[in-house]
Amino acid sequence: MDYVIMTDTSANLSRETILHWQLPVVPFTLCMDGKELPAPCHSDFNARTFYDGMRAGKAVTTSQINTRQFMDYMEPHLLQGKDVLYIGMSSGISGSFHCAEQAAEEMRSVYPGRKIMTVDTLGASLGEGLLVLKALTWQRDGCGIEEVASRLNALRHRMYQVFTVDDLRYLHRGGRLSGTATLLGTALGIKPILVGDSAGRIVSDGKCRGRKKSIEMLAERYDQLVSEPENQTIGIAHGDCVEDAEYLCSLLRRHRPPREIMTVMYEPVTGCHVGPGTLALFFYGSDGVRVESR
Repeated sequence: MDYVIMTDTSANLSRETILHWQLPVVPFTLCMDGKELPAPCHSDFNARTFYDGMRAGKAVTTSQINTRQFMDYMEPHLLQGKDVLYIGMSSGISGSFHCAEQAAEEMRSVYPGRKIMTVDTLGASLGEGLLVLKALTWQRDGCGIEEVASRLNALRHRMYQVFTVDDLRYLHRGGRLSGTATLLGTALGIKPILVGDSAGRIVSDGKCRGRKKSIEMLAERYDQLVSEPENQTIGIAHGDCVEDAEYLCSLLRRHRPPREIMTVMYEPVTGCHVGPGTLALFFYGSDGVRVESR
């Protein structure tokens, strides 16, 4: 098909996947200990070193992708006479998607004969990446750019994203938890359950005591809400907690086993905001499976 699908590093896709699909990936910017660098465009970075650095107290910040960067990634394909479909990180989490829309608008004025489309996945990590893979499959099967965008805009509302964190400090640093709640929750061993709402924002949707119970709650959500798991590739992303991810896999296979489980280490730009020990689950449910925005 005469169009290019592109995404960003938040999609958390592996090097092999990116190379197989020849997928252009726009990098977020990462700053660790004052050193600024583009985020790795695949999940095969040195995660142990990165998360150990966070555990040791190294400061990590991120910058959104700006309009100029998006234009620089779009224009070479437009010059080749191809249309562009950008599938990006939730606008409820980052301002990058707005910059992508601005870039698309600017490029349309320069290349009026080309279609330049953007899709807000309302997700991050594999909540974004699994939708990108759907789009690539539909493109391979002959779907045009407008049909793929339309399908994604419908399917994104069925993507259920649920996760728990092991260290509440990172939610506090991100402004999602007060200092008092952080101290009290840490003392009592409280683990929050967080989900992506219908506007693509991260909201609290439960809590429990203890790490094991929090992992079991993720599996319970899956058992309750997954739709046709035998036909699905579902996703698990974790912040350097391999054994917990394996335990979650075993729970998911008990009652309603999926066709496939894709497990990745959280890429650094999302991972630095949720912290080491974060464990996330991504799967498709029915229409309206996401909690309503508040």
